[in-house]
Amino acid sequence: MPAPLALAAVAALLVLATAAGLLLRMRDGRRRRIHPDRAVTVRADDLAPAALAPRATLVQFSTEFCTRCPQVRRVLADWTAPIEGVSAVEIDLTRRTDLASRYGILATPTVFLVDEDGVVRSRFHGIPARTALDEALADLSASAPDAADERSSVSERFSVSEGAS
Repeated sequence: MPAPLALAAVAALLVLATAAGLLLRMRDGRRRRIHPDRAVTVRADDLAPAALAPRATLVQFSTEFCTRCPQVRRVLADWTAPIEGVSAVEIDLTRRTDLASRYGILATPTVFLVDEDGVVRSRFHGIPARTALDEALADLSASAPDAADERSSVSERFSVSEGAS
């Protein structure tokens, strides 16, 4: 193979590898909403001995050899600590390989945001961004049946107090 052609092939391969790496980095930690038609329900016995939290549960799937899983564990613990009714649970797929196929886990870390009924509402691959977690919880809270009543009563109070001044 002529040297200029080999050099061009190597350069093309480097550009392709760089583009693929940047694309993967951009997608890492981003939220993927789950369409209601494709919603999966996490079974309570899959979380044992932990249980679903009253508002939302973050389910982290990890393995013993996952290098980023400890960082995800810390991020989720820090993020859930000040929020009432939200907890984080970690499942080791090394010991529960059946769950990888049941929930379609292809890589770790993978995190599900699960509502109080066990329905997966959002999915994160890699280290979840805090803003993405905030948005997912806000969307979950907005879709809760009581949330609409809370929003309407707050807006009624605001319009009454605004009109009184």
